Amino acid sequence: MLSTLSSPSPPPPSLPPPPPPSSLPNLLKLSTSSSSSSPSWFVLLRSYAHSPDPAHKRRSLLLFRRILLIHLPLSSPSPSPSRPLRFSFPLALKSCAFLSALPEGAQLHALLTKLGLAPDTFVANSLVHFYASCGLLPLAHRVFDRIPARSRVSWNAIVDACVANAAHDAALALFRAMQRAAHPPDAFTLQSVLGACAASGALSLGMWAHALLLRAPGLGAGPVARDALINNSLVDLYAKCGAIDMARQVFDEMPQRDAASWNVLILGLAAHGRVAEALAAFADMPASARPNAITFVGVLSACNHAGLVDEGLRYLDLMITRFRIEPRLEHYGCVVDLLARAGRVDAALRVVAAMPRRPDAVIWRSLLDACAKSGTTTTTNLHLTESLAERALQFKDEDPAASGAYVLLSRVYASAQRWNDVAIIRRLMTEHGIRKEPGFSSVEADDGVLHQFVAGDTSHPRSADVYKKLDEIQRRLESAGYEPDCSQATMVAGADGVKGDSLRLHSEKLAIAFALLRRSGSAGEGAPPIRILKNLRVCRDCHTMSKLISRVYSVEIIVRDRIRFHHFKDGSCSCMDYW
Repeated sequence: MLSTLSSPSPPPPSLPPPPPPSSLPNLLKLSTSSSSSSPSWFVLLRSYAHSPDPAHKRRSLLLFRRILLIHLPLSSPSPSPSRPLRFSFPLALKSCAFLSALPEGAQLHALLTKLGLAPDTFVANSLVHFYASCGLLPLAHRVFDRIPARSRVSWNAIVDACVANAAHDAALALFRAMQRAAHPPDAFTLQSVLGACAASGALSLGMWAHALLLRAPGLGAGPVARDALINNSLVDLYAKCGAIDMARQVFDEMPQRDAASWNVLILGLAAHGRVAEALAAFADMPASARPNAITFVGVLSACNHAGLVDEGLRYLDLMITRFRIEPRLEHYGCVVDLLARAGRVDAALRVVAAMPRRPDAVIWRSLLDACAKSGTTTTTNLHLTESLAERALQFKDEDPAASGAYVLLSRVYASAQRWNDVAIIRRLMTEHGIRKEPGFSSVEADDGVLHQFVAGDTSHPRSADVYKKLDEIQRRLESAGYEPDCSQATMVAGADGVKGDSLRLHSEKLAIAFALLRRSGSAGEGAPPIRILKNLRVCRDCHTMSKLISRVYSVEIIVRDRIRFHHFKDGSCSCMDYW
């Protein structure tokens, strides 16, 4: 979650603060009657650049061009920008960043290089923010690396750039480098770090950042501790790291809450399967925090995770009729998945047919997944599955998860004993260059270090020990009645023994084995949970195995997959086997 707190460009000290957007018309009248060298032009430029209106952002670039033509004699062999003009470049870059205007921003960068201003710290910080806003993180890194005198704002800009572009591990590495460079973090830094910790599952580092917010001079007391954005980030951190009770505690102690605060709580409770609490939180929202589209994504997700079909449809109707919120694809996706997973595929198809916008790949895959899980192998169901897969694969060039449609279709063919069709699916994937999305899982060790595993991983320094531990786990679970579910390995050619070996190497099993290995016999009553972050949805075999491990080893395992959280304890899961 990006915050206005993390803006990398502070106001230039030589210019007054920007007037509110409501004063822009009066300023415009003033500028038309003033000389082009009047400070009012620069005040107007700053006001346009800080306005949230895209039209004002575009006007700021037109105004900057006019100021540039007057104040910078480019016909001179060595043009020298005036001091006010130097402070105008970051304002223009701010507008380019907001508009993702890459050609215009690149031209400004070229001009800054020609004028010798690119190494200037204040200007370079704005360039980092600009390239990050355009999704060009490598260029943002290149600009940052060339800053001769980095300030704390420089570090904030590059850390925030990494978070905005989902490079969360890089953001945390830069945060550690920032500390080594003797730049103490401020509230802006920690806002970004909390977002990176939440996304990567780094609970220990996130808790350290929380403690720093409470202890550090100038952070723990005063406005920062009461800031809703900071507190919302803390709720999001704990919810996404599997510590939902701590998230609730932070929320309950917040001195000020806005709609985003309630949204983060509802989404967190829903993801953890705390459906009754999520719906109760929605009912408790005060009038000052009016529900919005994001709120109803959380509410519908909660209904979806519990299979509450009638309640979900009622909340959808409430959203439209009472709150006058037009449903987005996310809302339709929740409702379609809710109906399909409850076995009401025909009703889900009617919802898709009545949608005012084109369904995306996620919606078609939800329907396909429901058909695959139904286990029905009638001719009608096979034809429907093939039709849904064809619709989902229309997006294969733009959908990073396109391989999922092939995998689901292959499972349906395998259930119908159509092994020739399973082989054809494998061949089609090879011919089209589509590879099954690799699964990876990360686990936080007791020292706070994140360890990541991919399926069949042998790159970890303790790989040999991990596999020995996995052999031990396999033997103990087989004694408890575990049998591999080979239907979950349809993309693996060969006999069931080969498929079973493939299932054994799934990334979350390696992560759990590593976590148990690190505990050295300390697992049991009172031991902290094992927290796993997985990029794919948990398969049925891993789900069964995780339940057995929690009982046999007396350990709690919390897995965050692509869809939701699973809390495994005493041989059962919080999802009640409905996911």
